[in-house]
Amino acid sequence: MTNPFDIGNVPVGRGELFLIAGPCVIESEAHARKMADAIQRIASDLGVPYIFKASYDKANRTSIKSFRGPGLVEGCRILRGIAESNGLPVLTDVHTPQDCKPVGEAVDVLQIPAFLCRQTDLLVAAAETGRAINVKKGQFVAPWDMRHAVEKIHESGNQRVSLTERGASFGYNNLVVDMRALPVLRGLAPVVFDGTHSVQTPSAANGVSGGQPEFIPVLTRAAVAAGVDGVFLEVHDNPAQAKSDGANALHLDKLKAVLEQLLAVHQAVNSTGSKRSI
Repeated sequence: MTNPFDIGNVPVGRGELFLIAGPCVIESEAHARKMADAIQRIASDLGVPYIFKASYDKANRTSIKSFRGPGLVEGCRILRGIAESNGLPVLTDVHTPQDCKPVGEAVDVLQIPAFLCRQTDLLVAAAETGRAINVKKGQFVAPWDMRHAVEKIHESGNQRVSLTERGASFGYNNLVVDMRALPVLRGLAPVVFDGTHSVQTPSAANGVSGGQPEFIPVLTRAAVAAGVDGVFLEVHDNPAQAKSDGANALHLDKLKAVLEQLLAVHQAVNSTGSKRSI
């Protein structure tokens, strides 16, 4: 694994497990702040470096009627406010090259959605902001082929890039996680495992995506045992009423127990010295 870096006070690729978590989309400023406060308290109590995440625009929803978020201007204002008031690094998705500059002025990490991980203009525009970049591996991309996305960012003058695994398409409306992908990806850049989108069943429930959140703890434990650097979790205080991806979200009430398990696995793997060897 190459090119460890820092995002504010969050070390990436330096041996300490970090967390990216928050609601899928900004549902309201009050809700986003509530979630940031609650997750930050849990992460702080457990000593887990934390990056808040939420999207200002969900541009790839299944249905045209689906809630997308507050939009670029209002969303960036909310995210910047959370970063400043909570002292947290903040991550959000970008979908077009034109959005990268204003988003880069508001947040600490620009995330490239899985479906867009091969879009050269988007990768280059994101890289040129100078912000850290988190690229989600496409469901259709072999792990070793993600080197091309990393190279596009590096050659655009930005060395702060991480890769996120979120499962591979397997038949219709289903994803599977190949744990062999994690060490392959980690040979290219620090690696994050998305424990919530990996249990998604895309577009499987009458125009919306379903999910199997009961498998979030199982898959995240396995990923941490495999040696990832960070874990990505969409967390909501009422998944049944979430405006996006509630079916695969982790309930806020379960976050502490899941993180405690992950820290125990991380410590056990580190104590054997095997994590650094993959």
